[in-house]
Amino acid sequence: MMQPGFRDATPSDIDALVRIENAAFESDRISRRSFRLLIERDTAETKVVTLDGQVAGYVMVLFRRGSGVARLYSIAVAPEHAGRGIGRRLLEVAEKTAYDHGRLFLRLEVREDNARAIALYESRGYRRFGRHSDYYADHSSALRFEKLLRGAPPASAGVPHFEQTADFTCGPACLMMAMSAFKPGFVPDPVMEIRLWREATTVFMMSGPGGCEPYGLAVTACEHGLAARILVSIDGPLFLQSVRNAEKRRVMELAQADFRARAEAQAISVEIASFTLDDIRAGLSRGELVAVLVSGYMMFGKKVPHWVLAIGADADHIFIHDPWVEEERGETVADAANIPVPNALFMSMAQFGREGLRAAVFLGKRTQ
Repeated sequence: MMQPGFRDATPSDIDALVRIENAAFESDRISRRSFRLLIERDTAETKVVTLDGQVAGYVMVLFRRGSGVARLYSIAVAPEHAGRGIGRRLLEVAEKTAYDHGRLFLRLEVREDNARAIALYESRGYRRFGRHSDYYADHSSALRFEKLLRGAPPASAGVPHFEQTADFTCGPACLMMAMSAFKPGFVPDPVMEIRLWREATTVFMMSGPGGCEPYGLAVTACEHGLAARILVSIDGPLFLQSVRNAEKRRVMELAQADFRARAEAQAISVEIASFTLDDIRAGLSRGELVAVLVSGYMMFGKKVPHWVLAIGADADHIFIHDPWVEEERGETVADAANIPVPNALFMSMAQFGREGLRAAVFLGKRTQ
């Protein structure tokens, strides 16, 4: 038998990949169409291993925009080649692929009852960091593992992640994550998510429900028992540049004027300035969590304002919880939680619109 060879998958490999998939898995299989889409996607890499000229296995790695994390999406070996160490070699290829993309972590999910795979991951230095119940089609649970590929392990913030359940509730989802961290016993749920959205919303969308700006988020945070302060680079109403309808503009201006007055009445600190990386780091070091406005274009390809929650930092990264999970791209909460974003990339994405609006709401435990 020849030594195994490794190369990028091509569309001509799809027949072999489908055969391996069907032989290796009883459910949750990747379809022929999905293989084709993933092989062609620029945020995924699929590697195959060949033996004697035949495809004997594959590994697929996904890369989220604006993230220092790669995800091992799938790995499989043809049953006739099992027991030859090919799975371990494919895992090494996945790690090198993630490393070559500059990623800090490689993360994965594995069936809780797959003792053989779990033993392989643990032998390669992966650590368990979570569990996802009812994850697979047969309702079995998945364990989450990750491996640090470079640098020193970051400190764990221990902040629960909450996935937004509507397109327009990123801000309220960030508030609930902070409330979970600072208010013992608080349990986030979609009812509270919509309640917070109703209380904090000031922004009209072109169609459908709108979103939140920093004053609305800060006032709502304080009314629900948190301490809040604001850094925002523009004085006055926000998100009005593209509003052509006079009535929408009038309503937005009035709503935001109300929130600014309520922020003043609640003695919420407001600094009109473009925050710096040092501002974010200083807040995190004081034990605050920071809701940061970012451009959705850099996160998921849409030119919309989007809120994420900064939860920690190391020398080279800001760690964020992103409430948005791109399920149509095969993402899970593991892709959106505790994302290490390189410092320069974080500051590049943490602005919105032509004016480069920067806005951050620093959230903490109320002391009185």
